[in-house]
Amino acid sequence: MDRRLELQTNLQEVERDIADACIAANRNRDDVTLIAVTKTWPASDVDLLAGLGVTDVGENRDQEAKPKHEEVQAKNLIWHAIGQLQTNKAKSVAAWADVVHSVDRTDLVTALTKAVVGRQAPLGVLIQINLDPNPTENRGGVLPGELMELASLISSCDGLKLRGVMGVAPLAGDDDLAFSKLQGYSNQIQSSFLDANWISAGMSGDFATALKYGATHLRIGSSILGNRGFQG
Repeated sequence: MDRRLELQTNLQEVERDIADACIAANRNRDDVTLIAVTKTWPASDVDLLAGLGVTDVGENRDQEAKPKHEEVQAKNLIWHAIGQLQTNKAKSVAAWADVVHSVDRTDLVTALTKAVVGRQAPLGVLIQINLDPNPTENRGGVLPGELMELASLISSCDGLKLRGVMGVAPLAGDDDLAFSKLQGYSNQIQSSFLDANWISAGMSGDFATALKYGATHLRIGSSILGNRGFQG
């Protein structure tokens, strides 16, 4: 099948599913942003998706995303860095990303603050929260008890804009419980930071559940682009 037609067909099906899930959740489709996760796929696919109306793309690894960002011809896309981020990659990521979804510790906030000096537009930041039932520090995401302290730090940093929260449902956990908790953390953040109202949650297999609990940004990869040895 022609690649453009394949992507168009997949995208239309995903859009139908999102619309149906929004109706079921009593949500307005216009309040939900689809982020097409293009990791492991070429820049040509990003251009094709842009031609099909996609406005937001997500990438996991800086070493892949940076050259892809330079190669993509489409303009005015919003680029989301959604993978775990090491502090030594902060400067590189700040050069191509519009939003970083995986901020979960103070040293990363410090590194990003230094990286955005001289940048024209603020770098959007989402706090990734560890949603495991028994959270440990070796998993990505800030522990819930440290959430507000990290939010306060981000909001005080020049060049960073606190957008909200991000979470990944545990592989063997209860999606409803995980996303319900994430929504609660979002409410907690918004009680002090009114504009931090994004909830980045939901992937190809669980976005309908995430929508029930206020997800505003869905990170969908394989349902649109196909499978290439990853889930998204």
